[in-house]
Amino acid sequence: MSITVNIYYTGEQGSARRFAEEMMESGTVQRIREEKGNLCYAYFYPAEDPETVLLIDRWEDQEAIDRHHHTPMMEKIIALREKYDLHMRVERYLSDDSLPESDKKYVRD
Repeated sequence: MSITVNIYYTGEQGSARRFAEEMMESGTVQRIREEKGNLCYAYFYPAEDPETVLLIDRWEDQEAIDRHHHTPMMEKIIALREKYDLHMRVERYLSDDSLPESDKKYVRD
């Protein structure tokens, strides 16, 4: 069972987007994607909220998240959140990694 954490970073005057750009340009995102247990680490921009960035962060299990929280990347992330004065809202989901037959007819491959 994987764990998905959605983190909504919100700032002012484009600061959330600058945060995401710096995370990518500095190589921090790529290093996180290479961590053992990381399944997804991707930023998205909500169409109706230009001051928010959504991070979808998916891990194999809680142990992988705990390892990640003790890496140098976390210090970098925390410093950048402070630099860009971002506020966060977090959602956490456990996945059963299946799609019911009743839902499959709504999915186009």
